[in-house]
Amino acid sequence: MQTNVRREGTRGDWAAEAGVVKCGLREIETGDTPIAVLSVSPIQADHDVLDRMLRRPKWRVHRALSLSSALARLEKIRFPLVVCERDLLPGTWKEMLDRLRAMAQPPHLIVTSRLADDYLWAEALNIGAYDVVAKPFDHAGLTRIVTSAWIHWREAFAVRPHTMATARARGM
Repeated sequence: MQTNVRREGTRGDWAAEAGVVKCGLREIETGDTPIAVLSVSPIQADHDVLDRMLRRPKWRVHRALSLSSALARLEKIRFPLVVCERDLLPGTWKEMLDRLRAMAQPPHLIVTSRLADDYLWAEALNIGAYDVVAKPFDHAGLTRIVTSAWIHWREAFAVRPHTMATARARGM
C-alpha cells in the first residue's frame, strides 16, 4: 500500500473510509493496521503522557518498564517505533539501540530525557537514533517527530503491493 500524506485542511470524504490517522500537521493512510509504538521507561507518567498525546484510532502505545521487558515485547510484536527513556536502570538507550540494530527491520528509536541537551542529541543521532525529545513533552513536537519517524520507517520497510506482485510474477 502506498502512503498517502495530505496537509491538514485538504481532507476529503475518503479519509473516514480509508483508515486515515490525523497526527499533528498530517494525515496518514494506514489501512486497517494499527501503528504500534513501544514506550520504554521506568517512569509510569511517561507512558501516560505518550498514550494521551498519541490517542488516535490507529495508534497503539505498548508499555515496557525496563529494557528486558521491552526486548520481550519486541520478540512478539513488530514495532516501527520505540520511544525510550535515556536512563532505563538497568540499561540505557544505547543498549536498546544496539538490540534494535540486530533486527531485520529495526524500529526507529526516539530517545527521551529531561536532560536532553546538544551533547545527547548529537550523540544519539550520530550513532543511529532517529531523534531526541526533551521532557516535558511538547504535544505538537512529539506528534510531528513520531509521525515523521513512522513515515520514514514505513518507506524503508513496509511491503508494498507492487513489490508483492513483482515477487509473485518471479515465482518467489
